[in-house]
Amino acid sequence: MKLLPVRSRDGVISSPDSDSTIIEIEYLYTIMRYLFIFIIIFPSLLLGQGNNDLHIKMNNEGDSLSFKSHFLNAVWSVQSRTFFMSTINEGTLKDDYTLASGAGIGVLTDPFHGFQLGLNGYFTFEIFSSDIDQPDSTTNAPNRYEIGLYDLTTPGNTKNLDRLEELYLKYTYSKSSILFGRFNINTPFMNPQDGRMRFTLEEGAWLSVRQSDKIGFNGGWIWSVSPRSTMNWYSTGKSIGLYSSGVTPEGTKSNYNGNIASEGIAIANIYYKPFKNWRINFWNGFVENVMNTAMIEVYTERKDSKRKIDIYHGLIFLHQNAINQGGNADQEKTYISKGAQSNVISLQVGFKNKRFNSNFNYTHITGDGRYLMPREWGRESFYTFLPRERNEGFGNIHAIMSKTTYTSLKSNFKTSLGYGYYKLPDIKTIA
Repeated sequence: MKLLPVRSRDGVISSPDSDSTIIEIEYLYTIMRYLFIFIIIFPSLLLGQGNNDLHIKMNNEGDSLSFKSHFLNAVWSVQSRTFFMSTINEGTLKDDYTLASGAGIGVLTDPFHGFQLGLNGYFTFEIFSSDIDQPDSTTNAPNRYEIGLYDLTTPGNTKNLDRLEELYLKYTYSKSSILFGRFNINTPFMNPQDGRMRFTLEEGAWLSVRQSDKIGFNGGWIWSVSPRSTMNWYSTGKSIGLYSSGVTPEGTKSNYNGNIASEGIAIANIYYKPFKNWRINFWNGFVENVMNTAMIEVYTERKDSKRKIDIYHGLIFLHQNAINQGGNADQEKTYISKGAQSNVISLQVGFKNKRFNSNFNYTHITGDGRYLMPREWGRESFYTFLPRERNEGFGNIHAIMSKTTYTSLKSNFKTSLGYGYYKLPDIKTIA
C-alpha cells in the first residue's frame, strides 16, 4: 500500500569521496583554463606581425598548424538576456519583483585533426528588486520565483554571479562526435529547462553516433551538474534536493537534500527511422544506486496536401523503478522508496503549417506509484507539460492539455497559448 500525496517526492546519502572528486576536477579545469588562455591570447599577439604566421611542424611529412589561422576561424558567440518577473499575492501577503540582466561570451575553436575546444562563460546581476531574500512576515515562506533569476543557494547574493558554463574538448569524425568536459545536453532526464536567466548544465562524457540516416546513438556518463538558478557545480548525488522538496509516501517532509549516494547517471538513446516521417526513440536513464527510467517514444508525421497542413502523432510510454535502497538505506532520507515503481503513458495529436502549430495532449501516471525525476536536472518530457505545471512527483493522475503557437513569417515572433486540466488524487488517497 502506498500513499500518493500531491507533489510528493523522496531523497538519499552523499558519497564520502564526492567532495574530493569535485576538488580534483576543479584543478583539472583550472589547468584547462590556463591552456585555453594560452591558445587564444598568445596567437592574438601575433596578429600585428604582418603576414608572418607561426607554424609548428606536426610530423615528418611537413603538416603544420597555423595558430593565427585557427584563431581567426574560431566561432565566437555573444549572448545577453534581461528578465523581469513579478509575483502579486492576495491581501497583505508579500509582493515581489525583480529585473535581472546578464551577458556572456563563448568560443569554439576551428577543427584541428577533428579536435575542437569550446569555452563559454556568463555573468548575471540585479538591476533593481524588492527584498526577495526576505520571507513573508505572515507565513514566513521564502520567495519562490524571483529568486530563481539569481542563485537559490545564496539568496542575498544578486550581484557577484558568474559561471563557467562550458569548457569541453570535442572530437568529430565524419557525422559522429564525442565531448568531454562541461556542456549542455537535451534529454528526457536532463535538459536546459530554460525558464530563468541561465539553464541547467552537465559535466561528463557524451557520445553521438550519426553515421546512418536511419539509426543512431546518443549517450554518455554525467558525474556533475550545475542546475538552473545556481552558480556552482555539484556531484550527481548532491545536486538532488537543492530545490524545495515535497513529502514522503507516508506524508512526512522529505529529507533527501545532502543525503544521496550516487556516482553519476548513465543516459543512452537509440533512435530509429523505419519509414519516411517515422521516428522511434528508445531512452534509458540509469542513476547509479538510485533508480532506472526506461522510455520509448514513437512519432509520426504525414502531409495533408488538400488542407496544406502536416498532421503528427506522438506516443510515450515510461517505466521507472528503484535501485537498491533508492539512494539511502534510511528510507526517511531516500529519494525513491525501496521497491517503488511507476508507469506513465502520454499521447499527442496535432497539426501545423508555416504559421500555426496546434496540438492536443493527454498523460496518465498510473496508480502503481509516483513518477520521480530531480527538478534540478530539467523539466519532464511528457506532452502535457506547461510552465509552472509539472506532473513529476505525482501518482494516479490524468492530465489534458492543448497548445497553439503562432509564428509571424516576417519577424519570426512567436506567440503561444496553452490550457491544461490536471486531475490529481486526494492527498490522502491510498493505492
